[in-house]
Amino acid sequence: MVGKQISGKEIAQQLREGLRDQVLNAGCFRKRPPKLAAVMVGDYPASKIYVSAKQKACQEICIDSELFHLPQSTTQLQLQNCLDFLNNNPAVDGILLQLPLPAHLSDQTAILAIDPEKDVDGLHPISLGKLLAGQPGFRPCTPAGVMHLLQATGVVLQGKHAVVIGRSFIVGKPMALLLAAKGSDCTVTLAHSQTQNLPELCQSADILVAALGRPEFVKGSWIKQGAVVIDVGINRLPSGKIVGDVSFEDACQRASAITPVPGGVGPMTIAMLLKNTVDSAIKRLS
Repeated sequence: MVGKQISGKEIAQQLREGLRDQVLNAGCFRKRPPKLAAVMVGDYPASKIYVSAKQKACQEICIDSELFHLPQSTTQLQLQNCLDFLNNNPAVDGILLQLPLPAHLSDQTAILAIDPEKDVDGLHPISLGKLLAGQPGFRPCTPAGVMHLLQATGVVLQGKHAVVIGRSFIVGKPMALLLAAKGSDCTVTLAHSQTQNLPELCQSADILVAALGRPEFVKGSWIKQGAVVIDVGINRLPSGKIVGDVSFEDACQRASAITPVPGGVGPMTIAMLLKNTVDSAIKRLS
């Protein structure tokens, strides 16, 4: 068996085209288009690339975007003032805080400063609390993108055993909650790099989500025959090659479907950020 590659790039493009039609045709957007404000502190090269990609994606679907690029020396108070300005700006529908912040700043303090009604990254404790309670709200973009991928490719979730490797509040924990939620109805095991007997646990997974940030950590022999593998990792090797958290070539021999890296989960993360921004604008303008 050679696993089918799940093209996040194609599915994200379909979602973006639908969002573009929505922005161009929805009556509420005759007042103004949706607007996303991105806040970046310092000059971390990867952050520049990510923010540029998100701004380009906004432009493609007719969302206004504005970058607030603060210097490396920015203090927590100065960042707070910038976020307060955006919170109070009625023309801004979504706020994207590009992480990680420089070491002298607190990611969590900054996230808490964002108005939950504009938290289109879905990382504010109120957004995460609504996810835990099963209430409507913004969902973290990467886990939401994974769910969209699974649904778009017709993967049956009900009653399946899903193993999520990684326990971050950005991906791992919300991913487990979404898979276990009513309507998805997976039985979920949340694992991490210190989990005992991890290879054996992975071999029991019908759906395996790898999100721990270690290049090719998950070996092909860990994959259950016919499992669906979602690789969230993006890692650059010393050679410059980009790989995921799963040993892709070996995993393809056992998985029924697998996301490549790049071109799998990454495009979906941006697409879900756009969707959250459009949804926020509809709520604010309707």
